[in-house]
Amino acid sequence: MRTAPTPTRISRRKPENAGASDAYTLPKSRSKRHNPGTVLTRSSACILSKAAPTPPIVWLSRRHRQSRSPKGMLSRLLATVLWLLHFLPLPVLAGIGNGLGAALFALARRRRHIVLVNLRLCFPELAEPQRERLAKAHFKVLSRSMLERGLLWWAAPERLQRLTRVEGEERLRLLLDAGRPVLMLAPHFVGLDVGGVAIAMRHDSASIYAVQSDPLFDRLLYRGRRRFGDQLLLSRQESVRASVKAMKSGRPLYYLPDMDLGSRDSIFVPFFGVPAATVPGLSRLARLAGATVVPVVTRLLPGGEGYVVTIGEPWQDFPTHDVAADTRRMNAWIEAAVRTMPEQYYWVHRRFKTRPAGEPRPY
Repeated sequence: MRTAPTPTRISRRKPENAGASDAYTLPKSRSKRHNPGTVLTRSSACILSKAAPTPPIVWLSRRHRQSRSPKGMLSRLLATVLWLLHFLPLPVLAGIGNGLGAALFALARRRRHIVLVNLRLCFPELAEPQRERLAKAHFKVLSRSMLERGLLWWAAPERLQRLTRVEGEERLRLLLDAGRPVLMLAPHFVGLDVGGVAIAMRHDSASIYAVQSDPLFDRLLYRGRRRFGDQLLLSRQESVRASVKAMKSGRPLYYLPDMDLGSRDSIFVPFFGVPAATVPGLSRLARLAGATVVPVVTRLLPGGEGYVVTIGEPWQDFPTHDVAADTRRMNAWIEAAVRTMPEQYYWVHRRFKTRPAGEPRPY
């Protein structure tokens, strides 16, 4: 029987990128009461993962009522809208997402600036109108991913199976059947949550959970991540030891290492030719667990046709004894994947905010 680490209470403090990244430091506690973002034992997890999805208004009214502040009421309204939208056919929902994305491109000046700076750094060969068109396309797929998350939280499993095509699953299954620890490299494409759910519907896996600042969406995200099977969610503070243990016990780890988390524990390696602060965790975790790295990329299909989750070929000759070289290889692979669908990478993140000494910040 697999065992989970000691339950850990997660701090409510949220760093800048918690909405996108799954990794930041979380303090420990001895409390065993469920708290979103907590590592749960198998027995307690079953209660949550097997529970039927509940409309957010009903759920809040009987157990998790937020404050009656305007922010709390807005959160409940948004959650209810997501719940209602998930009943729509995916092409209709995708159309609404595209419309929302066009509006956000016009209204979200700060995020639009970040996206355009990222695209200027990564695609200097493109003319400014081309980068602007790419930015508009990015806001559309980003908005789609936000609205379509309701499907992951509440849609029937049969519907999710119909909408999601998984390619290369036999590669993952062969490794797990052979008893090999598996480390899944999942770059920050907008469809990564779909990929995580697709894996969870087929395998008991592990991932790192970041607490959200909004209590309602924290609970919705947490329950959504645990909805299928027996999923293990880990805090970053204990993620190294617990992640290695999980992989060695037969759980593939869904790992997202491609965000700027600051200078601590990061090294500068090129990303699109620009030095980028990158956590070298892929190399270190693979070495500690003796794990095989398997890339996983999820694509949102146009027109609401569904999703494609591609499980790539296992990496050979990885890791090496050179952590920096391994991390350069990871970034080069992600860069190549981004070039196949550049609008679907998570460009609203300030990927180049941490700079080498003496170099100005681009944002």
